[in-house]
Amino acid sequence: MSDDARWRRSPGPGPLLLGVRHHGPGSARAVRAALDAARPRAVLIEGPPEADALIPLAADPQMRPPVALLAHAVDEPGRSAFWPLADFSPEWVAIRWALEHEVPARFIDLPATHTLAWEQAQKAPATPPGPESDAPGTRTAGSGAEADGPRDAAPAAELRMRVDPLAALAEAAGYDDPERWWEDVVEHRGEAADRDVFAPFAAVAEAMTALREAYGTGGRDRDPVREAHMRLRLRTAQREFGEEVAVVCGAWHVPALRARTTVAADRELLKGLPKVRTDMTWVPWTNRRLARSSGYGAGIDSPGWYGHLFRAPDRPVERWLTKVAGLLREEDRIVSSAHVIEAVRLARALAVMRGRPLPGLGETTDAVRAVLCEGSDVPLALVHDRLVVGDALGEVPEAAPAVPLQRDLAREQRRLRLKPEALERELELDLRKETDAGRSRLLHRLRLLGVEWGEPVRSRGSTGTFRETWRLRWEPELSVRVAEAGVWGTTVEGAASARAEADAVHASALAEVTGLAEHCLLAGLADALPVVMRALADRAALDTDVGHLAQALPALVRALRYGDVRGTDTRALAEVAAGLAERVFVGLPPACAALDGDAAEEMRGHVDAVHTAVGLLAEPAAEGDPGHRDLRHRWRTVLRTLAGRDSLPGVLRGRAVRILLDEGELAPQEAARLMGLVLSPGTPPADAAAWIEGFVGGNGGGGMLLVHDERLLGLVDAWLTGVPADAFTDVLPLLRRTFSVYEPGVRRTIGELVRRGPGERIQGTGRAGGTPGFGTEADTERADAVLPVLRLLLGLDETGAGGAGPDNDLVGAGR
Repeated sequence: MSDDARWRRSPGPGPLLLGVRHHGPGSARAVRAALDAARPRAVLIEGPPEADALIPLAADPQMRPPVALLAHAVDEPGRSAFWPLADFSPEWVAIRWALEHEVPARFIDLPATHTLAWEQAQKAPATPPGPESDAPGTRTAGSGAEADGPRDAAPAAELRMRVDPLAALAEAAGYDDPERWWEDVVEHRGEAADRDVFAPFAAVAEAMTALREAYGTGGRDRDPVREAHMRLRLRTAQREFGEEVAVVCGAWHVPALRARTTVAADRELLKGLPKVRTDMTWVPWTNRRLARSSGYGAGIDSPGWYGHLFRAPDRPVERWLTKVAGLLREEDRIVSSAHVIEAVRLARALAVMRGRPLPGLGETTDAVRAVLCEGSDVPLALVHDRLVVGDALGEVPEAAPAVPLQRDLAREQRRLRLKPEALERELELDLRKETDAGRSRLLHRLRLLGVEWGEPVRSRGSTGTFRETWRLRWEPELSVRVAEAGVWGTTVEGAASARAEADAVHASALAEVTGLAEHCLLAGLADALPVVMRALADRAALDTDVGHLAQALPALVRALRYGDVRGTDTRALAEVAAGLAERVFVGLPPACAALDGDAAEEMRGHVDAVHTAVGLLAEPAAEGDPGHRDLRHRWRTVLRTLAGRDSLPGVLRGRAVRILLDEGELAPQEAARLMGLVLSPGTPPADAAAWIEGFVGGNGGGGMLLVHDERLLGLVDAWLTGVPADAFTDVLPLLRRTFSVYEPGVRRTIGELVRRGPGERIQGTGRAGGTPGFGTEADTERADAVLPVLRLLLGLDETGAGGAGPDNDLVGAGR
């Protein structure tokens, strides 16, 4: 067959122009059918020409969409752009078709070297050209500097003027929803064998021509430059391959590519564009980042649904509802085959009632809510998140270009069996295990480098330092963060060490350096720790602000504990921490004088933090280590000074008394005496309320203290009833803040005690001073009743294996 006979195209001279909607499965199917029918000698695709060399990687078995082309400035990796592609993207279908048929494929959009440079140069007043907004649907180059998703580089004025071609066509057809119109006219079209495969493209081109005649560039001032470059690349391909060239581009550009312009005029538009040296590669992408809700300008509402429509060979509604049923069953929802059958019937009935050719996403969603979810939106939200949007994360082959740091990270991920996933998940780590310790070090090192793959969260089980819990989710933007971090080194460990050393040298606050020391121990960066410790010692020697010193001490002490569980030598860190504590002890009393209410409340937080830190620091870190036990004695002396100095704010004096009472350094009678003095009529009500807040406020169990010590509760009650009316409104906010943190049960018990009056007998008990729900002695019969449960929790057999039994000392102590 001759070339002319093999080359079939739509009516009219010139190349075959296939105008598409980006990420449209209907467009993707139509492109595949048109290419099969036309058999072009070359395929031109909207995209950055620098990626031509990366096209063969799309045939690699390891390549799995969704993926994206990533372009970034060599000298500034944070300046970047993405071109996402899913398996249902027409561009991806065109690439795959060209590779399968051994036909050259080339990108023809404006080069990324201009896109990134112009975007930076004209960030404020003008609009750079780039793979930004096409129609129907948009095609946006994302900025890697934006953590919340791709960034549209156009200024606000242009955004207000833009025309949405899809919405304009839907409105002309009498639809109020552009997505529903697109489904009806494109996605629900059949693929009859005798149908003209080029007719849809001719119809779309005609519609776009009418829109361009009415709206011009539609508020997209960069498009003429981009389209001029496309025309130049198209002419080059025509000289090489003749007219047998197919172009796959946004439908909005088709009229411009058909326009008769001169080469000189197109080159004039491209003259003088700024340039920046760029690198390109393939990176994994996610369905969530394809979604419009992520901020992606070319996003679609339902990438998971569109992927299903593209991949389903037949009966898409039945297959979709079966998939939904499977998901709900995995979540322990009762869904039977009868539910699925009824949901299919309902979806079809809704489509008929609404005048649609086939059920769309709206009809299937309504059917899922009514039948499979029994009217509840809670499981429906799960269906939307996991299926309608989807949690797919693409993969790229190892042969794809990457900075050395990215390759080292990939090796570490494989070694530690820590696979990046788009779906958020929690990871429990036991740091006593080698693999888990390695995972912890990797995640902490990446956080130091600004690669926030994981976020530490509170462990649900043990709170010991040997256990960590992380919340993991891999986002496409993290590939840019890795590229940016490549300036610090070629391995994750080396780059994190270099970054920590640089941050320590340039840190301006003591707390920043102590935080770095903690991170270095968590990340196992032994090489960086000496530099950080020198910077820490220098900052600590120069900083005289007690608040800063108190703020820095807890991080150091935590680092000591982390170093212990990770087997790190932390003796130098311990000496710095002890010296820091000594300076806090000396400077704290004078620093607490003459503070206003807000400053006093902040200082109370510092006092609590220092108290916790001293308690940990005084304990031996390892066997044979004497620790710093004398620190605890000196700290208690400081607390006695704070408690007895009347010139200090009441909240600090009350807090000091409470800590001494909890530590057993102050007898309950003495605490009651001090409270009585503070709550005497000679003390201003505001000062007395502040003292009470310090003593029983916060989350330190102050409510239970009042429940169990009715003397203290009686003092508070008597003082409160004696506050003058004109002063009551002044102390009420403090009191409300104090008691609002108590648990409801504690507040209820306190209310009951106040109602009946402290010291009264509980009716029928014959005991004075009793508390509702509490006896004066342990009830051994009730204690014995919980022994079976304790054995079950401790994994003991019924005969008391392990020494636990009714007469065991441990159980006896528990009584």
